[in-house]
Amino acid sequence: RALASRHLPASVLVGAVLLSPLVVPPFVVAMGFDVLLLRLAVPAWAGVVLLLTVAALPYTTYVMRTAYGGYDQGFDDEARTLGASPRQVVRLVQVPVLAPALAAAAFLAFLVGWSDYVVTVLVGGGRLVTLPLLVASATSAVGNEAQVAALSLLAVLPPLALLLIVAAIGRRGRKVRA
Repeated sequence: RALASRHLPASVLVGAVLLSPLVVPPFVVAMGFDVLLLRLAVPAWAGVVLLLTVAALPYTTYVMRTAYGGYDQGFDDEARTLGASPRQVVRLVQVPVLAPALAAAAFLAFLVGWSDYVVTVLVGGGRLVTLPLLVASATSAVGNEAQVAALSLLAVLPPLALLLIVAAIGRRGRKVRA
């Protein structure tokens, strides 16, 4: 919200730092942080979650910055005029109005983690098994076409289901604003 309103000192710099993971390829980030995470004895799953969170940050930042850029501050002012506390304004006004953007940001973050291969292989060290790793290993063998097709279909179903949920939230959000 502060990035969209430009009330944050050096908001351009903060925005650039938050978008910086898009500049460096995931392979380079994973290779660099793998050594650090090993030295700090961070569990593989925690390292993968941390790096995938960093990878998803630019997408969620951009979506929410855009959503707050179009948010009418008059909604907050009206709620406060009617006696709402700051927490009530967030819970009863901002979250319902921004629900479609929050859902879209969550969907993009999910897609970054769901489809990741490089970070999971490098930082997970083979101890974490994800669907992209299963698909990749199945495609490396000859004669597994049916298995690859089934795994690929399984890989598409959760994002598709989540996309339908996000679309429903978006439709409900438009009704809230109308």
